[in-house]
Amino acid sequence: MRAVRNTDQGILVAEADEPEAPGVRLTVASAGICGTDVNFATGGVQGYTYGHEFAGTAADGRCYAVEPTVYCGECGQCRAGHVQRCVAPEHGTLGIFRDGGMCDAVTVSENMLVPLPDGLDVRDACLVEPASVAWHGVRGAALTPGERVAVVGGGSIGLLAAAATRQRGFDVDIEVRHKHQRIAAERLEVGSAEGLYDVVIDAAGSETGLARCAELARPGGRVVLLGVYQHTIPIPGVVSLVKELAYVHSIAYGRHDGVRDTEQAAALLAGNPAIAQTVITHRFPLDEAAEAFRVAGDRASGAIKVVLHP
Repeated sequence: MRAVRNTDQGILVAEADEPEAPGVRLTVASAGICGTDVNFATGGVQGYTYGHEFAGTAADGRCYAVEPTVYCGECGQCRAGHVQRCVAPEHGTLGIFRDGGMCDAVTVSENMLVPLPDGLDVRDACLVEPASVAWHGVRGAALTPGERVAVVGGGSIGLLAAAATRQRGFDVDIEVRHKHQRIAAERLEVGSAEGLYDVVIDAAGSETGLARCAELARPGGRVVLLGVYQHTIPIPGVVSLVKELAYVHSIAYGRHDGVRDTEQAAALLAGNPAIAQTVITHRFPLDEAAEAFRVAGDRASGAIKVVLHP
C-alpha cells in the first residue's frame, strides 16, 4: 500500500506493508497535515508514516475519526480520564515517531475509534483531532458567564478554538496575521481582537504571539497555551507579573466526567458544517503529498488546513 514518509529527498509516497496488527482496519478517507508534520518534515524527522489527524471507513461501512493517543488505561492518570498524561512507556501518538494515518489503510485499537455523528462527512472528519485539541483547551480555560475571550493565531487550531468557544455560548474575537485568516474568521462570526480580555488563547506558538496574549489579557486574566514550544516558553515577565496573569497549559485531549473530548469535537463539527468548509482550504490526492506539504507550509498560499485523500 501507499504511505507518506519523509526521506533524504523530502516527503515521498512510498510502498509500505499492509496493516496486520490486531484491531480494527480502516480504509483511510482523509488525513490532515498538521503544523507539527510540516515542522518535522522540514527538520528531517524520518522513520515512520506521518499523520495523526485522520479518519476512515471500517469493513462494515461505518465511518470513524481516530483518537490517535496510545495509552495504558491502567495508570492513575488514565483512570482519572487524563489519557494524554499516561505515564506508561508505551504512551505516545500515532503519526508521531510511530506509523500514522497518511496511507491507504491502518489498523487501530477499538478504543481509538470515534464514531461520526450525522452531519459529519468522513472526508472532513480528519478535523476531529485538531478540533479536540481546541476543545480541550477551551474547556481547560474554565470560562464563566460574561467573560470576554480572545484567540491569538489564525491557523486551524486558533479558528477551531474560536468555534469551540462560540459553541459554548461565549463571544470571541481573534487576532490573525493573514487576510485569508480574517476572511475565515468572519465566516465563523468571530470578531477582531480589541481591548482587554478575561481569557486569551495562545494558538500562535511564537514569542511575539505569546507577548500579544499577555497584552490582551486583563489584570488577573488567564492565558491558555495551545501553541507548541519545543524548548523554553517565552512568557513575558514584567507584564505577566504586573497583571498577575495565570498561564494554563493544555495538551491534546482526554475525558471529562466520562465524556471524550474527541466525541464533543465531532459533535461540534457535525453541528456546524461551516467550520469544516472554512477551515479546510486545500485537498490533494495522496500521491501529491509532497505538493500538499509545500502548500501547508506556505501561509501566504492561503492555506489553513490541507487534507490528503488516499
